[in-house]
Amino acid sequence: MNRHSNNFDIAVEQSFDFLSEEYAELFGRSAATAFQHPIWLHCLYTRLAPAARAAALVVVVRHRATGALAMVLPLLRIRRGPVRTVEFADLRVSDYLAPVCSPELFSQLLEDAAACAEIRRLVRPFDLLRMTKLPDGRLPIENLLAASRRVAMDTNAYATVLVAPFEQWRASAIDRSYQKELAKKYRQLQKKGALSFSCCNDSVSVLEALEVMKKFRGPRFQAQGDGDLLQRPEYFDFYSDVALRGLGAFVRLYTMTMDGEVIAAVLGLCHRDSFLIIMSAFDIAGYKSQSLGALMFEQVARECIACGDQMLDFTIGDEPYKKLFGAQPSPMWAVTKAGSTAGTVALFALKQAPWLKLAAKRLSDLRLLPARTPTPTR
Repeated sequence: MNRHSNNFDIAVEQSFDFLSEEYAELFGRSAATAFQHPIWLHCLYTRLAPAARAAALVVVVRHRATGALAMVLPLLRIRRGPVRTVEFADLRVSDYLAPVCSPELFSQLLEDAAACAEIRRLVRPFDLLRMTKLPDGRLPIENLLAASRRVAMDTNAYATVLVAPFEQWRASAIDRSYQKELAKKYRQLQKKGALSFSCCNDSVSVLEALEVMKKFRGPRFQAQGDGDLLQRPEYFDFYSDVALRGLGAFVRLYTMTMDGEVIAAVLGLCHRDSFLIIMSAFDIAGYKSQSLGALMFEQVARECIACGDQMLDFTIGDEPYKKLFGAQPSPMWAVTKAGSTAGTVALFALKQAPWLKLAAKRLSDLRLLPARTPTPTR
């Protein structure tokens, strides 16, 4: 362990237990997001990282006096061709990335030059350090890692503030003409059979809904040329594991059924009075003129308000439908740092030739490597 800092012990713990009580306590008092939740990271490191040939790089900072956790930096080492990259634990499934640490403790770390130097040493070697999808107003990770200033990404996150009762939120968030259109569509849908909306409450209904989502999403995203993560066994296992482990607390899976058959589903995460939508699927072919997606999101908002949620977060991506529900954009940020000549060349090439990003992404998809740029593939 590092002994240079007078206040902290710092080490890389590749087998760090994200389901431990000490991590749960740290996460609870941190400024981290739902995508650093114990269940999420446990499933990511155990399910996805091995399949993507990504090596765990979990930087753990402890208080020297007590041994208590102070910060966890969940990173991965990934080789893309000749370029060795270090980045947050993402693998195309996480929308918001952040250190797991309280703002107060993070400030203390920044003031400890020896601690910062040790963290930077442990993160090396790398050709390219990539910290993308940083939420607006969060901890300045670039200062900790001595990287250049963050830059805005070419996509935003979207969220709408929820207020009770539902009718009040709908009146303030949704355009009046669109309200009438959705009401008409809903009446049309009700005439087609026995319509029902519910939240899955057992493993059987969860797995059934995920299988239906997989079926609906395959043709839809294949037509867009990007494919769908849910079609890959390791990703289906990841989302299934997260949903089953977090059911009733961290995860909600909403379904809409017609005569007992699932026709729409929305999977999301619960975090600090917010519901974050991470995946949705609809029987578009069977209900082409019913705006099934919009009706489903409206029902999700109704249920979230009933549960006391204060925010419905559509997460990252600039899809136009989000604004129809009063969602406002929030910028996302990225931090990069070259650690070698190869990294400098790669970083320059990516900045100068955006088409290389798409080529690299498609190549990495074929090799199951995580080079996700924000697209509506989830």
